[in-house]
Amino acid sequence: MTLEILIQIVLFGVALAMDAFAISITDGLIYKDINSKKSLFIALVFGLMQMLMPLIGYFIIDLIRVIVGTNGGETAINIFKVVVAWVSFASLDIIGGKMIYEGINELIKPLEEKKEKLFSIKEVLIMGVATSIDALAVGISLHAGLSTNVTIWLHGAIIFIITFIICIIGLFLGGKISKLFKGKNEITLIIGGSILVLLGVWIILSHYLGI
Repeated sequence: MTLEILIQIVLFGVALAMDAFAISITDGLIYKDINSKKSLFIALVFGLMQMLMPLIGYFIIDLIRVIVGTNGGETAINIFKVVVAWVSFASLDIIGGKMIYEGINELIKPLEEKKEKLFSIKEVLIMGVATSIDALAVGISLHAGLSTNVTIWLHGAIIFIITFIICIIGLFLGGKISKLFKGKNEITLIIGGSILVLLGVWIILSHYLGI
């Protein structure tokens, strides 16, 4: 692995981690019982997902080329990229829309009925998958010459480490921002949901406009 390829993998890792960074800020905002153990769990989940998706995408492309050949493979790969973008968009916007709905619902509730949003393993796992689906498409770039069937595992590990560190930073920032809205949990839900919705829209725009 050359220095040039290493730099490219690091840049891929940082780019992929930006989605997870946004979700980490969201989690820091909405979960009112967050602590160091839960923060480590969230960062671990997001890091693993951002590592696994490019690996899965890489071997899917490998399989496509074996099944349909190089010529037909290009068409199949383009379809794959479109499907990945729309699935990622739908997942993030559904989760984000649900958060916004919950926030608005909390706004209109009497004060005594308002509830804080607590940490949920199931929700973290769902968000981890949703925010990393678009990373499947990165497997296409890795398959195009950056990685081999051997080095892809090292490249995945680099992506994991970068994502993990950036997520810890995002959770810290989200927690600090949440303190500014103390007693206004519904506002943090609406902000967090809006971040997810905008992230989904960004993925679609970046796919079609090449942003």
